[in-house]
Amino acid sequence: MNYLKLINKCLLELNYKQVNVFSELIKNDHKRIINIMNTLNRELCAIEGWNFLLRRTSIILPKGTTEIDNEVDGRILYLFVDGKRYDYCDDVEFFMEGNPKNYTYSAFANRLLFPKFDNDKVLDVIYFTKNCVKDSAGMEKEDFEYETDESLIPMPFVEQLLVYGTCLRLKANPQYFKFPYWISMYKEALANLKSKTAASALNAPVVKMFRN
Repeated sequence: MNYLKLINKCLLELNYKQVNVFSELIKNDHKRIINIMNTLNRELCAIEGWNFLLRRTSIILPKGTTEIDNEVDGRILYLFVDGKRYDYCDDVEFFMEGNPKNYTYSAFANRLLFPKFDNDKVLDVIYFTKNCVKDSAGMEKEDFEYETDESLIPMPFVEQLLVYGTCLRLKANPQYFKFPYWISMYKEALANLKSKTAASALNAPVVKMFRN
C-alpha cells in the first residue's frame, strides 16, 4: 500500500476529507500525519531484527589494512572472512593495542577494525538495512517522500500499524471514542507481524501455558 493510500486511510479514520493527490495535503493535521507516519515507520523497523530488512553485501579489506570505512548501510548481524564467522568485540582499546582476539572485529568512529591479514580479504556481511521505504522503482531509502513510496513493512501488517498507530499519536487522547479500537488493532497487527514474518515457524514467538 503506497504512502498516499495510507494517508487517506488515516484521514478516513479521523473523519477528515480524503485527497486525490499529494499536493492537497496542506493543512496542519496533514503535515502532522506525514511526520508521524514517517517517524512511526522508522521506529517499527528499528525495534526488531525483522527478516524483511535482512540484506547482504561484500566489502574488500586490502592486505595489511586494519581499518576501513564502515560501508554497511545498517546494523551488522553476521560477518564472515574466508567463510569463518567473526564476532563483534566492543573492546576497542584491545584492538588499538594491536592484539585483537581471534575471529573478532570491532568498530570505532564509523570505521570497522580487523586483525591484519597478509592477503586481500572479502568480507561477507549479513545486515539489517537502515532503510524503511522503497520507491516505485524498488530503490530503498529511509523515509517516505512521494505518494507512490511504500513501506518495507509487508502487507497486510503495514496498513494496520501505520494507519492506527498514526491516528493514536495524532489524537493522543485515551478518552477519544476511537482510541481503544485503534490501540487494539495496532497491538494485534504488531503481534501478528512478529509471529508471522519469521522465515521458520520454529522461530516464531509462541505462548506456552502450563497447569500446576
